[in-house]
Amino acid sequence: MSGKVALVTGAAAGLGRATAERLAGLGAKVALVDVVEAGLEEAAKAIRAAGGEALVLPLDLSVRSNCAKAVEETIKAFGRIDALCNVAGVMKPGPSDRFTDEAWDLTMKVNLEAPFFLIRASLPHLLESHGAIVNVTSCAAFQGQAYFAAYCATKAGLTNMTKALAMEYMKAPIRINAVAPGGMMTGLVGGMAALAECDRDLIGRIGSPRGLCEIEDVAETVAFLATPAARSYHGACINIDAGVTAD
Repeated sequence: MSGKVALVTGAAAGLGRATAERLAGLGAKVALVDVVEAGLEEAAKAIRAAGGEALVLPLDLSVRSNCAKAVEETIKAFGRIDALCNVAGVMKPGPSDRFTDEAWDLTMKVNLEAPFFLIRASLPHLLESHGAIVNVTSCAAFQGQAYFAAYCATKAGLTNMTKALAMEYMKAPIRINAVAPGGMMTGLVGGMAALAECDRDLIGRIGSPRGLCEIEDVAETVAFLATPAARSYHGACINIDAGVTAD
C-alpha cells in the first residue's frame, strides 16, 4: 500500500483502529474517522510513532453531510483515496417492544446509511485509483438473533448492499467486498448490558464455543481486501466468526 491512501471509519478503537494501524504498517497514508476525538488522536499518535502518516477527522457519521466531508478532507490532505474501509458501527440491543425511536434511527444512520453515503462520495476517486471498498458487516446478517432486530437488519442490509454494488460495478476498475465478524472484545460489547433482564436462553446463538474472535485476525482480513493483492475478490463476504454461521 506504499503511496496509497485509506479512509477508515470507526478508527478511534477496536477493529477500526487495528485496521488503520495494519494498513499504515503496509505503507498506506490513513485518514481516521470517528466521533471520539481523543481515541483518534491516540490512534494517530501510534501510527506516526511507527513511521506512518495519519489524518484525524473527528466526525459524527450519523450526520449525513459528514460522510461527504470525510472524503473531501481526505482528498484535500492526501490527493487521492485508494481504499474505503467502513468499520464504524453501533449496537443497541434490547426488547423490540421497548426499543426507542432514537436507538433505531442511530443504528440505521451509522450502520447502513453512513457506509452508502461514504461510498457515494468516494466512488469517483476510487474509480480513478482502481481502488477498493471493504464493508464490515456481521455474522448477525445471516441469522436471527433475539433482541438485536435493528442491528441484524442493518448488517443484512449492508451485506446485500455490498453485493448489489459489486454487481453494479462489475465492469469497473474497483473491488467491493465485505467482512462479517463474529463477537469480538470491542467497545460494542459494552452494549450487552442492555440484555441483563432478557431471556438468557434466547441469547446463546451470539457466541461460539471457540470464544470471541481476535480483533487482529479480522483487521488482517479487512486490510488484505483493501490491498491490490486481493485482486480476485469482488462481491465477496468473508465470515470470520469462529463457526457461528457454519450450520
